Amino acid sequence: MSLSWRRVLLGSGLALMVTAALSACMVPFRPQLGTATSGLVLVVPVVLGVAAGGFVAGVVSVAIGFLAFDLLFIPPYGTLSVGATRDWVALAVYAAVMLLVAQVVSALSAARAEARRREDHVRRLLELSELLVGDDSEASFLSRVVTAVRDAFDMDAVALLLQRSHGLVVAAEAGQPWSEEQLAALMPRARVPVRAETAEGGIRTLALAATGAPVGLLGFRGPVLGGEDRDLLRGVANQVALSLERARLREQALRTEIAEETERLQKALMGAVSHDLRTPLATIKVSASTMRQTDAALNDEDRQELLRTIDVEADRLARLVTNLLDLTRVQSGALIVDLQPVSMPDLLEESLTCMEPVLAAGQLSLSAADDVPAVTADPVLIGQVLVNLVENALRHCPPGTPISVDVARHDEHRVVVTVADQGPGVGASSEGHVFELFHHRGPGQGAGVGLSIAKAFVEAHGERIWLDESGRPGARFCFTLPAFEDAGGKG
Repeated sequence: MSLSWRRVLLGSGLALMVTAALSACMVPFRPQLGTATSGLVLVVPVVLGVAAGGFVAGVVSVAIGFLAFDLLFIPPYGTLSVGATRDWVALAVYAAVMLLVAQVVSALSAARAEARRREDHVRRLLELSELLVGDDSEASFLSRVVTAVRDAFDMDAVALLLQRSHGLVVAAEAGQPWSEEQLAALMPRARVPVRAETAEGGIRTLALAATGAPVGLLGFRGPVLGGEDRDLLRGVANQVALSLERARLREQALRTEIAEETERLQKALMGAVSHDLRTPLATIKVSASTMRQTDAALNDEDRQELLRTIDVEADRLARLVTNLLDLTRVQSGALIVDLQPVSMPDLLEESLTCMEPVLAAGQLSLSAADDVPAVTADPVLIGQVLVNLVENALRHCPPGTPISVDVARHDEHRVVVTVADQGPGVGASSEGHVFELFHHRGPGQGAGVGLSIAKAFVEAHGERIWLDESGRPGARFCFTLPAFEDAGGKG
């Protein structure tokens, strides 16, 4: 028996029971109630029958009410005979009005059911739309889509197949497992998605196409869908296809952007580093060639100066190579921070000793306040930060002008290190970009990686580095480090 006939029987039975109950209650009082009142009370079973079983059940309810009205409340009682003309009118009016009531109530019930159905469609579309505009990975997105389709349309199983170079491949599935035979039934003979809904052995497929090209196939097992549900599923399939196409285009654009950015960085690296490499190499080459010339009139002092030049320029090359290796570690995510208690005065002395050959006598001054505690830091990385900041100051300030490195308390838990010079300072156009990779502050000013590396090393400690724009002469770079006592020890 179909669901609709079950509803008719349910509504008719309900009307019969309510009519019997109401009649049993009214029969003892029918002389006092009158014909009109009895007819009005018998409206209730009709309304209940229509609401429960639809219009057909309503017609049956009217017939039951008509018989009960005639037999029990219109004289002579217990027969279908009608004695007075006014009683014929009452029966006719009752039948007409009840049929009209049945039709109105049935229409209202159908309208409410249609409204609920449309609300359910809108809700399902909204839920699926939220999935389609998400930013999940492709695997997560596809898994959520097939699960949502299965739940929204009460499917037994859903599978999503995507078009690849070698044919259709199952990308996600939900519900009951698919057998090899069932999956084979999903594959079109031409090995490309078809563009119309098809059915074979209880398995139905729906093509996914975007911009005129096949994208994939949606296969499902379950109850046969009605017209509106089929249209809704087709709309969902179109949106899924567009989302997959959008994701594919976004991935292509990202790959293109990465390739262009990689090429740009490679060109920037070669262009920026070439100057730093050529200058010390040319100086070393000239110095070594001069010393090898047998006819060159060189005294001991000249030879010592040439040797010192070779040593200084070799150190410059070593620092450049170190920066490039550090840059590789930072960009690959292979940077490891070895935290330990560090005395800042000792670290300043040890890390900046390598800069002495390129500094004029008394050019670099180091100072640490008396209340400065030890810090928790990686001495190798922070030493490289200090070297890069001092070398940056040396590169941009006039020869022989003072460079200072000062350490002081920043707050209760931090120490601040300041590297300051008396050069021209950082121009307004460069203030916001001074820590960017390969940023140049002027021609012939180096590869521009030192400050970027310094920033990465300081931030690896969970601290910050900044350009002090207080308006003082020259450039002032500051960075903080955590005090060792804040980590459970004493400085």
